[in-house]
Amino acid sequence: MNETKPAGAAPGAVPIRPPFTLESAVAKVRMAEDGWNTRDPQRVALAYTEDSQWRNRAEFLQGRAAIQEFLRRKWSRELDYRLIKEIWAFGEERIAVRFAYEWHDDSDHWFRSYGNENWEFDARGLMRRRLASINDLPITEADRRYHWNAPGPRPNDHPGLSDLGL
Repeated sequence: MNETKPAGAAPGAVPIRPPFTLESAVAKVRMAEDGWNTRDPQRVALAYTEDSQWRNRAEFLQGRAAIQEFLRRKWSRELDYRLIKEIWAFGEERIAVRFAYEWHDDSDHWFRSYGNENWEFDARGLMRRRLASINDLPITEADRRYHWNAPGPRPNDHPGLSDLGL
C-alpha cells in the first residue's frame, strides 16, 4: 500500500505519527508550516485524511476535495501569504498550535492574521480534524515582519513567533 506523505515532507521521509513526543510534535508543526507556505492546495491536502473535518473561521469543511477547493480560494484572495506556526501544547494524538500569517488583498491592503488551531491525527499521522480560530489585523506594509522568498519555507534563521514578540 502506498503511504501518503504529509505536506512539507522530504522525499523518503518517515511520516511523523502519534503518539507524539515534544520533539516529534515540534517537527510536525514545522512540517505543516512548510507545507502551507508552498501555497499548493493539492500538496497541502495530502496531509489530511480523505474524510478530514475542518472548521476554519465560520466555514465547515469535510474531505480532501473540499480542503483543496478552500485552499485554492484562500490563496487567490490572500496574496503573498507567509505563515509561521508555533506549538502550544500536545498530547498522544493531538497538537495545539498558535500561528500568524501575513498577506495582502488585491487592493494591496496588508493584514496579519492570528489564530489557534487544534489538530487531531489518525494512526498514520494524517490530520483527521482541524479546528481553527482566526482574527485579522490590518497592518501597513512597513509593519510587515515576515521577509523571505515565497512561496517556500521560512528559512531556519528567520525568527519565529515568540522571537518576533507575536
